[in-house]
Amino acid sequence: MKLKPLEDRIVVKPNEAETKTSGGIVLPDSAKEKPLMGKVIAVGPGRMLDSGKLGGMSVKKNDVVMFGKYGGSDVEVDGVEYKILRESELLGIVEK
Repeated sequence: MKLKPLEDRIVVKPNEAETKTSGGIVLPDSAKEKPLMGKVIAVGPGRMLDSGKLGGMSVKKNDVVMFGKYGGSDVEVDGVEYKILRESELLGIVEK
């Protein structure tokens, strides 16, 4: 199944939650924090402007982005967890 976002929505595959602390302590599932970064899997065409034209998107496929802890909607497609966010919910693009 392929997931295609509408308007200014973005499909992100969140990074895996950390299983160990930097000191080497193994974290139980209940102590793991939700990841706040992920890779962009798909991008919608953009938001419709008042002029009737589509506004461009500032992110593209394969970008690594940061998002808020409670932003977007969590969905599962073919057993894989994704997050669908609006472009305005993104906090930034991680540059390498």
